[in-house]
Amino acid sequence: MRKICVITTSRAEYGLLSWLMKGIQSDPFFQLQVVVTGTHLSPEFGSTIDRIREDGFKVDRSFDLELFGDKPIDITHSMALALEGFAASFQTLKPDLIVILGDRFEILSAATAALVANIPVAHIHGGELTEGAIDDAIRHSVTKLSHLHFAAAKPYRDRIIQLGEQPDRVFLVGALGLDNLNNIKLLEAPELEKEIGLPFNKHNLLITFHPETLDADKAGEQIRELLSALDKLPETNLIFTMPNADTGHRIIITTLQSFVQKRQDHAILIPSMGRLRYLSTMKLVDAVVGNSSSGIIEAPSFGIGTINIGKRQTGRLRAASVIDCDATETEITKAFKKLYSPAFQKKLPTIRNPYGTGGAAEKILSVLREIDLNGLIFKKFYDNQTYSSGK
Repeated sequence: MRKICVITTSRAEYGLLSWLMKGIQSDPFFQLQVVVTGTHLSPEFGSTIDRIREDGFKVDRSFDLELFGDKPIDITHSMALALEGFAASFQTLKPDLIVILGDRFEILSAATAALVANIPVAHIHGGELTEGAIDDAIRHSVTKLSHLHFAAAKPYRDRIIQLGEQPDRVFLVGALGLDNLNNIKLLEAPELEKEIGLPFNKHNLLITFHPETLDADKAGEQIRELLSALDKLPETNLIFTMPNADTGHRIIITTLQSFVQKRQDHAILIPSMGRLRYLSTMKLVDAVVGNSSSGIIEAPSFGIGTINIGKRQTGRLRAASVIDCDATETEITKAFKKLYSPAFQKKLPTIRNPYGTGGAAEKILSVLREIDLNGLIFKKFYDNQTYSSGK
């Protein structure tokens, strides 16, 4: 049996990984190992480690990252704890391969610990660009620390190869999150209203705003600009989810809490929705608003618009349903005007999602079954450029 260790550090990335984890768990060729840390262990973010267990997964190792602050020194402290925690986990579990997804700072620590322990790494969602966040540099660093790569779109596969990874180790599988759309029976409006405690209005928006970690000092100003624009919308319910535990996230949380407290008739802040409630909400709202990757990757498959604010997702491949705007009240208001225009609404049902139609988990499983792990940790730089000396 191949011991496949899946790392999960946040509610968002677990929502993407869960179907892959189920596939590993149900396949007699594999032994699933699960290591949980990050916001999963934080009451502030919903203690979502409980949800992982409720889904039928055994948590083999977990450790706290002491996510008490949001300053650079706090994040660095958590990264150090993550490095130590992953090293201890790998020493105990001795996996044959670890699976990581995305670009969080905890993931960089996991990949670094695996490098030192000579454990091959499979990385999902590499090759992407998010130029407004430190995640961009982390993602490319994790690519160089990894040995198998599962890309969500062809331009991302090409970029991974451009970074020097061998083409026969880079697989185009589509976006893992779209598997949820094919496998989950979503809630209808009456049941969802009961779940979240807010009846739907004439208009409804799903809103997630994370700090732009390359310019985190502006997080407070940016969230206030967004809220000012939202406050002008008539007959509109505002369903907020929590930001990631990034540098500058606390001012966003406290500002949202104050805003929602004064508007409980049409606004709600949910620490952790879970993938069922989140996707069910996405199906029923007019648009996804903020700067979450879900507005880029999943929302187009529902035939709804996305208002993508600021620079956090700059560079990421997007469908024509995504409206980009600056993080100012004026520009956000213009984006809402475009969103609700008859011309824009008319084209939404015909828009194609560039991240595929699902099935990524089975494609990844197929590779993990067939790949020869012997010698996988040895990497040769793939030089796909032609150089001429003396020029």
